[in-house]
Amino acid sequence: MIRSTPRPVAVGLGATLVWLDFAVNVAFPDMARRFDLAIGDVQWVVIAYVLTYTSLMLIVGRLGDMLGHGRVFRFGLLWSTAALLCCALAPNFPLLLLCRFLQGIGAALILSCGPALAASVEGEERRSRMLGIYTMMMAVGATLGPVLGGAVTAAWGWPAVFWFRVPVALLALAALGPLPLTRPAVARERFDMAGALLLVAALVAFVLALNRLPGVAALLLALLALALVAAFVVQELRAAQPIIDLRVFRRPGFARLNAASVLTNLAAFAVWLLVPFYLTEARGLPLGESGLFLAIASLGAVVAAPVAGRLASRIAPRSLAVTGAVMVGVGLALIAQWERETGRWALIAALFLQGLGLGVFQLAYLDIVTATIAREARGVAGSLAMVTRTLGTIGAAGLVMLLFRQFVAAGDFLAAFRQSFALAAVLPLAMAALLVWRGHHGGR
Repeated sequence: MIRSTPRPVAVGLGATLVWLDFAVNVAFPDMARRFDLAIGDVQWVVIAYVLTYTSLMLIVGRLGDMLGHGRVFRFGLLWSTAALLCCALAPNFPLLLLCRFLQGIGAALILSCGPALAASVEGEERRSRMLGIYTMMMAVGATLGPVLGGAVTAAWGWPAVFWFRVPVALLALAALGPLPLTRPAVARERFDMAGALLLVAALVAFVLALNRLPGVAALLLALLALALVAAFVVQELRAAQPIIDLRVFRRPGFARLNAASVLTNLAAFAVWLLVPFYLTEARGLPLGESGLFLAIASLGAVVAAPVAGRLASRIAPRSLAVTGAVMVGVGLALIAQWERETGRWALIAALFLQGLGLGVFQLAYLDIVTATIAREARGVAGSLAMVTRTLGTIGAAGLVMLLFRQFVAAGDFLAAFRQSFALAAVLPLAMAALLVWRGHHGGR
């Protein structure tokens, strides 16, 4: 048994280490100048990191179930501390990318076991509330990342967006207490190495396919990803102890719920991709003020997560998920109505509503996944929730931007902006309708 039980705020503090990475985006111009890079080359700073933790999370979640979530989470904090220092000290761009790969491994270790630790703090009857606090802390990290990134980059240059998080990691380690001395009983289970390799290859091919849109390379990589997914499914169905028991997707509504997570996050991430251009180009706002507007969307999630965590013990989580998806859709539809002269309070209301809905949806989804998958596989459950979320944001970077460029080519910026958000609003609303239509088959 684990000797000490971590508090959800302490676990959430460790998770903020990952979401504070939004600070890195603010430092892109300084990185480009320092390493003499083209703008297109800087994107690999994100790709190397996101590609790594996305492809590893389910695997590391399985290891957490075998070895102990506390051990894996704490090791992730230690690994991330070293990787962040490595990034800050990188003397050239190739070494920075290598260090970002190492940082991605640390993120996978943290994200895969964080929800499992948070859910185990005070027993099953308070699981939803603890997950609400954990989700709130992640949203806090996403909110503060761009703000702190701008401040430290202006003061000390791009390396600061990495080393300013080292004290956060050390504080989280101190708050969590000592490492557990014993392993859980399931530590003697065998690890499905073949399934792990197929899963990593499939996710890498899928992410690269989205990054190469549009083009022949994207099509070839997508076909490769589908073939690898098919091979992974075959392997998991015949493995005695698979990475993830795929039979859980046969449960009524579970596959639809995961699809809703991918598509709702895909739609919501359009805010981070396109709203900055509206604020600077259509409204002429300075970067600092634009960053504050963007933070409003994350602030909505900060407010929503703990409230939704409390409501989940009284209201069916599926109903909360539907409500959250509808709120996201309505918020995006309001953004699709923006004009150059739209009042600032209207901008704030639309962004806050969208963020509020996303916080409600993500908490409800995480609660359902955690309750549906067996307790001894909580690491896999938390990893699945993070993977669907990340695939949605990566898909937005490829598909939403592709549609936006097509709309811009056919008209002016503002018309393309509104068309893109009108289409984005359809996704969460359609997912909510689908969940309601078949909701009588589902449950916790």
